[in-house]
Amino acid sequence: MKKIKLFALGTLLVCLSINSFSQTPDVKVEREPEMRLEPVERGGGRPFMEVLNERQSIRQFSERELEPRILSALLWAANGINRDAEGKRTAPSTRDVREIDVYMLTPHGAYLYIPEGHGIKLIKPGDYRKEVLPKAEFAHQAPVVLVYVANSKKLESFEASSREFYSAVDCGFVSQNVYLYCASEHLATVVLGSVNKEALGKILGLVKDKVLLAQPVGYRD
Repeated sequence: MKKIKLFALGTLLVCLSINSFSQTPDVKVEREPEMRLEPVERGGGRPFMEVLNERQSIRQFSERELEPRILSALLWAANGINRDAEGKRTAPSTRDVREIDVYMLTPHGAYLYIPEGHGIKLIKPGDYRKEVLPKAEFAHQAPVVLVYVANSKKLESFEASSREFYSAVDCGFVSQNVYLYCASEHLATVVLGSVNKEALGKILGLVKDKVLLAQPVGYRD
């Protein structure tokens, strides 16, 4: 596809390329991101037991935007593709339906993370952190707020009575991945259930998809 230069999004995203994008409800069809993220360095890192030992919830955030390298690795750790040939993810999902979509709120706009192609799609420009997290004032400074959404289309093969349970379980895997990555990189994060889901649904253009949790991430203040 033809690539064109993309404007800089502050220091949040740099050296990205923009491509045409068409969304599809088919679970197995690859999606093409508008803005590609930096390649992820998958080797190295801190010892796993040290990371477990330092995993914690932190509610104080610096307003400084995440480096592109950190943002890229954060989204990949959350629910990126770690087995390229099969498209399988860093987080498990029931029956491998991969129903958890990761959205991201920043001072610049709301985005959808697209594991296929490792990039993001702008959903709506603007800063919605205060509107979405009215009770969590400490999170308004976080440069990134991850939002986990259960994709209803990908859950259609499940009995209606079990969809909420399985999506909640799978969301927990994604959230824990983020916790562990943040511990590894000395970042602050905390999972939040008190989310203005109605407002967020309108911002993201959700119809049947269900907002589950939010998780602000930033440098420690």
